[in-house]
Amino acid sequence: MRAIQVSRVGGSAALTPVELPDPLPAAGEVVVRNAAIGLNFIDVYFRDGTYPTTCPFIPGQEAAGTVIAVGDGVEEITIGDRVAYATQLGAYAEHTAVPAGKLIPVPEEVHLRDAAAVLLQGLAAHYLTHTTHAVHPGESVVVLAAAGGLGQLLVQMAAHRKASVIAVASNEEKQRIALQAGARQALPYEGFDERVHEITNGEGAHVVYDSVGADTFERSLRSLRRRGHLVVCGLSSGSVGKVDIEMLRTAGSLSLTRPSLADHVPDTDSLRAAARELFGYVADGVVRPVVEVEMPLTEVAHAHALLEGRGTTGKVLLTP
Repeated sequence: MRAIQVSRVGGSAALTPVELPDPLPAAGEVVVRNAAIGLNFIDVYFRDGTYPTTCPFIPGQEAAGTVIAVGDGVEEITIGDRVAYATQLGAYAEHTAVPAGKLIPVPEEVHLRDAAAVLLQGLAAHYLTHTTHAVHPGESVVVLAAAGGLGQLLVQMAAHRKASVIAVASNEEKQRIALQAGARQALPYEGFDERVHEITNGEGAHVVYDSVGADTFERSLRSLRRRGHLVVCGLSSGSVGKVDIEMLRTAGSLSLTRPSLADHVPDTDSLRAAARELFGYVADGVVRPVVEVEMPLTEVAHAHALLEGRGTTGKVLLTP
């Protein structure tokens, strides 16, 4: 089968096309023929070594497709089932062996392409807006990188929960996209903390979802109201580094968190429950997957360059 492999972590040139034997399912596993593969910033973190793993490895954590083989002991999944997964390395390939407990059934009313486009970031947006900070009606919610894949989903879900969403994006076109997703206001990065306070009559935001990291961290803190909540949900500009927690007290008893999907859906039941609600949002039109571009898997290095250069709005899909 065709696959992309990383033998040594580094830049996008580390993504090497290879031919590998088709995987066989071990006990408790199934093999999925990937129809569409989602590109996510976590793929960059594995490729460049930010998130260490053993080399060589096949990157990618998100795909949707059809079950073509089932290992011993698997009872709830059969050949031909439409499934998706979002927490298993190895997606950058034609076929992937996945533990059955990590697979999510895809309902007939959701296209496999949409499932791959929305699953990982959609699960993240779900826990960020439903659990990490449960958004309530009337709250002021700030979403950075609001035109990106995760950003648009955060805007859609927070707006669905009747919050007043303030989007932050780098240019007018991206700000327009965020407004279409449901934001009430859209701002550039320059001075966004001051503008948030103006918009909220000097009070500040209840929560800021910051997926940018180093470049925006301090401004995000300054955007919050007393006892506000900063949720760092990405590091596209680099790590924030050491934080003096005393400034959380002096800035208004603020809360800071850096959450992960694994801690919010730690088992099969919680994973599938969250995914059912997410796919329900997709079927009902609450969540609208936005695929900006589809590329052959062999062009994955170019896709990574686009993602790292913040040259995308919406989702990038790879087709094997």
